[in-house]
Amino acid sequence: MTTAGTAPLRIGLLGTGPWARNTQAPALAAHPSVELSGVWGRRAEAADALAAAHGTRAYTGEEGIDALLETSDAVAFALPPDVQAPLAVRAAEAGCHVLMDKPVATTLEGARAVADAAEKAGVASVVFCTLRFAPETSAWIAEQAAVDGWFTARAQWLGSLYAEGSTSEYADSPWRREKGGLWDVGPHALSVLIPVLGDVEHLTAARGPSDTTHLILRHTSGASSTVTLGLSTPLGAAGVEIEFRGERGTASIPGWDGAETAFRGAVDALAEAVRTGVPHACDARFGLRLTELLVAAETQAQAD
Repeated sequence: MTTAGTAPLRIGLLGTGPWARNTQAPALAAHPSVELSGVWGRRAEAADALAAAHGTRAYTGEEGIDALLETSDAVAFALPPDVQAPLAVRAAEAGCHVLMDKPVATTLEGARAVADAAEKAGVASVVFCTLRFAPETSAWIAEQAAVDGWFTARAQWLGSLYAEGSTSEYADSPWRREKGGLWDVGPHALSVLIPVLGDVEHLTAARGPSDTTHLILRHTSGASSTVTLGLSTPLGAAGVEIEFRGERGTASIPGWDGAETAFRGAVDALAEAVRTGVPHACDARFGLRLTELLVAAETQAQAD
C-alpha cells in the first residue's frame, strides 16, 4: 500500500453531488501529495462528468465500488450519512483508509460499525468537521484548548438553507431536510466545544422554530455551554458564532477561508495518520461519539 511521503496517496471519491463537485473533487485533484484515483457515483452520467472534469476514471454500480477500492489507498465520501456508513465499513475491510463527512451515520449501530471496522482493519480514519481543519479555526481551537479556567461557552450555527428566498443547491438533500440543523451543523459546533471544554457528561435538548434545536451541555471540565442549531433561519439572521468565557476573558472564533481549504487540511490529517499510525482526534471513534450525542439530543427534543 502506498504511504504518504513515498508516493502520492491514491484517494478515490464516492459521491457526485454538490459537495463532491464544489469541494472534495477540486481539493483532491489539486492536492500535490494526492492522486485522485477515481470517482464513483450512483448515476453513471454524473460520475462520468465529474471524473472527466478532473482527469480521472469514473466508476458506477456495485462492481465499480470494488474496482475503485482495489485501485485506492483511501476513499473520501460525499454521500448521505446512512449510505456512507456501510460503504465506509466495506472500504475499511478492503484495507482502505477512510475520509468521511459528518455525521458518520445517524444511527448508533451505523456509527459503531464504522468505528469498529476501522479499528479492526487498522486503517486510518478522519471525519471532516470543517472547523477542525480550516487553518484559521483549527489553530484557534488549539489555543483555547491550551488555556484553563473556561467557565462557559455559547455556539450558534444558524443557516438559511430552507429560508424563503434561499437558492442553495444543498437544500435538495433529502437527509438534511429530514434531520435538520441538529444533524447537519451540530457536529461542527460539538467538534469545537469538546476539545476545549471536555466531553459532554449531561445534555438537555429542546426544539425551537422550524428545525431549530437548542442544547444545554455540561462538560467534564465543569464548564457548561449552550448551542443553537438550525437551517431555516431567515436570510438576514443566519450566521455562525462560537464564544468561550472564562478567567482570562472572552475568545470568539475567527472567520475561515472556505470548505475547500479546510478539506485539504483533512486530507493532510489523513495522510499524517497513515504515515505515523497515530489516530487523529477527529477519527471514526470521535464520529461515533458525535452520533451518540446527536441521537440523545434528537430523542430528547422529540419527546419535548
